[in-house]
Amino acid sequence: MSVVSLLGVKVVNNPAKITDKYEFEITFECLEQLEKDLEWKLTYVGSAQSDQYDQELDSLLVGPVPIGVNKFIFEADAPDTSRIPDADIIGVTVVLLTCAYDGREFVRVGYYVNNEYDSPELIAEPPAKPIIERVKRNVLAEKPRVTRFAIKWDSEASAPAEFPPEQPEADLVADEEEYGAEEAAEEAEVEAEAEAEGSEKVVAAPGEDIEMGDGDQEAVSPAEDDEDAASEDGSVDLEGESEDELEEEVVDGEGEGEAEEHGDPAMDVDAEMSGHAASAKPVSTAS
Repeated sequence: MSVVSLLGVKVVNNPAKITDKYEFEITFECLEQLEKDLEWKLTYVGSAQSDQYDQELDSLLVGPVPIGVNKFIFEADAPDTSRIPDADIIGVTVVLLTCAYDGREFVRVGYYVNNEYDSPELIAEPPAKPIIERVKRNVLAEKPRVTRFAIKWDSEASAPAEFPPEQPEADLVADEEEYGAEEAAEEAEVEAEAEAEGSEKVVAAPGEDIEMGDGDQEAVSPAEDDEDAASEDGSVDLEGESEDELEEEVVDGEGEGEAEEHGDPAMDVDAEMSGHAASAKPVSTAS
């Protein structure tokens, strides 16, 4: 169970110009007294092709954190558009809001961000060189993607398990109950019957054909043909699911910022994070 739970994030200034600050109202709950501060970060994904264009917009240390429900405003500067490739300024990208405790990330919220011009004429015929002052952004705040990581907090008891639990009862299963025991017994019985009847297998010499009698031909039922056809023609592509829906994923193990490639610009970005940190005290709303 996580000591800190993210209850909600509200994007305050949205939509806005691409050069305006980001502003988030964050609400979270703390169940135990923490020894260290919480570190919040906001990262802008500059390009889906490479993480070298990622920018850490700001970081904030929140603490000491009182037990109960807390709320605060997180402001971050807009990205430096001069560090973004011109081809990636207009279009859809991602911002990542993350929180870590003692260097261990335990929650990540990703938002799609749509950057476009503020007039239909520029949208229809965009200039070769982007006009930054005419670009507006729209954070799709209603469809965040949330990932939670199980981490160690202040006590060893809160650390996630590194290995699966032992199952000593698995070694006590009798041999006759093991998987495949019944099948092996049936095969042995069939072989014994074949030897008792003195049946012989006809083996064809190289280059010769064997004439098969009526009893030697195996019948294939129409049902089996239908099943084979269904397996080939009725396959389902499970990877074609829409990524526009709200997705919440719980990940076992410590959240060290392990992410996927930039091919999916939604949440699959491990940003190279470097920047400045400021200290702030959360406003407790606990009664």
